[in-house]
Amino acid sequence: MLLRLPTSVSEARQCLSEGAIPVGGATLQWAVWQRDGFPRQAMSLREVPEANVLGAGELGAAVPLHRVDERVPEVLHRAAAGVGTGAVRRSATVGGNIVGSTLRCLLPAAVVLDARAVVLDTEGPYETDLAELTAKRPLLLSLRWRTPLATAYRKLSEAPGGPPPLVVATAVHAPAGIRPLLRIAVRDGYDVLAESTECDGGAEPVLDALAGTAIGALPAEAREVVRDQVTELLARTAS
Repeated sequence: MLLRLPTSVSEARQCLSEGAIPVGGATLQWAVWQRDGFPRQAMSLREVPEANVLGAGELGAAVPLHRVDERVPEVLHRAAAGVGTGAVRRSATVGGNIVGSTLRCLLPAAVVLDARAVVLDTEGPYETDLAELTAKRPLLLSLRWRTPLATAYRKLSEAPGGPPPLVVATAVHAPAGIRPLLRIAVRDGYDVLAESTECDGGAEPVLDALAGTAIGALPAEAREVVRDQVTELLARTAS
């Protein structure tokens, strides 16, 4: 297998047009290739500047999870820090986790940030939403978002051999001239449920609104985690 390392978006586009298969840290893909056979050529974005950004409002797809730090919102930092072991986080990338993994541990955090995806195909880069990103799985270059007022994240303990652990991510957005909005995403099994509601009336109206959604139909333990996190986050933003 030939591993190609483009150094620009235009070179990466050329690799795609020539049939190169995108690969991040290959923490999951390698086992699939060993089972099904290796492609003739693969491509990594680790030398492409646009895929390595890390700062306020932007995170590149080629950034290893262990490098995702306090420069991004707490919800995204904690989501990345909770993936696998230290060795996995040093290899696994943002793009591989969101696009290449069935667990998509970073997805709830990206959802509550209302992130947009910059992706690349053979025609060039373009921006799209997370729904298209996860459905069509194009080559991710980076995520972009507007900085929220505050965020929170919790991941329950994982049972060996059991289903993926529950994840609850929340963020409060307060753009100028608009009523504050709470976004919540819950990973229940392999599904990510997402809702949003205005939140300037305190926690109870928010929880009442969520009770009438799919999040309100979650098991009792999950609803309790949602209640605790929403209450704590709104108390923090109010203070």
